[in-house]
Amino acid sequence: MSVILLADDSPHAQRMGERILREEGYQVVTLADGQTAAERLLGIDPDVVIADVFLPSRNGFDLCRHVKSNYRYMRVILTAGMLETLDEGEAKRAGCDAILKKPFEASVIMETIRPLVQEAQLARGLFAEDMAAQPAPQPTAPQPTPGTGANPVSGSGLTDPERVHAAIALALQAALPMLAREIAEKVLVALGH
Repeated sequence: MSVILLADDSPHAQRMGERILREEGYQVVTLADGQTAAERLLGIDPDVVIADVFLPSRNGFDLCRHVKSNYRYMRVILTAGMLETLDEGEAKRAGCDAILKKPFEASVIMETIRPLVQEAQLARGLFAEDMAAQPAPQPTAPQPTPGTGANPVSGSGLTDPERVHAAIALALQAALPMLAREIAEKVLVALGH
């Protein structure tokens, strides 16, 4: 089942979006601010993020840029109320895949979201194939934590989670530009472009 993250601070928009998407068989996670959405992306792992451009703590444009630079397979739909001004140029520069106006209309939201879910799943599959084809990194001996002289390995034999997270983040950051180009090429070939 495909997961959709709906980030909107309007309870009405959350209820409407959730109802429409659940009726179509999607799993929906709703959040009310952009910072929480950014922090929970990895755990939720959605195919599509629907974000209001006027979110508190981190606006939709910034959330979109974060998604596009860190989770290449995810698709982003930016939304705004019917009477709110949405800068479409800034939305495109942020990398959004589509724009929707609220209140949500079921046929329009589904017409927009279905192809994006398919693209995300295709990109996710291509990304997984590329990752599987990469040689496994060679393990390195644990190093003391800089400035503390402490060994990052605890008595239980487990590595410090923060160091593991940092190492993974650095490895992914180094590998993503090349992988993104390869994935984009494969997606374009698969889509016949």
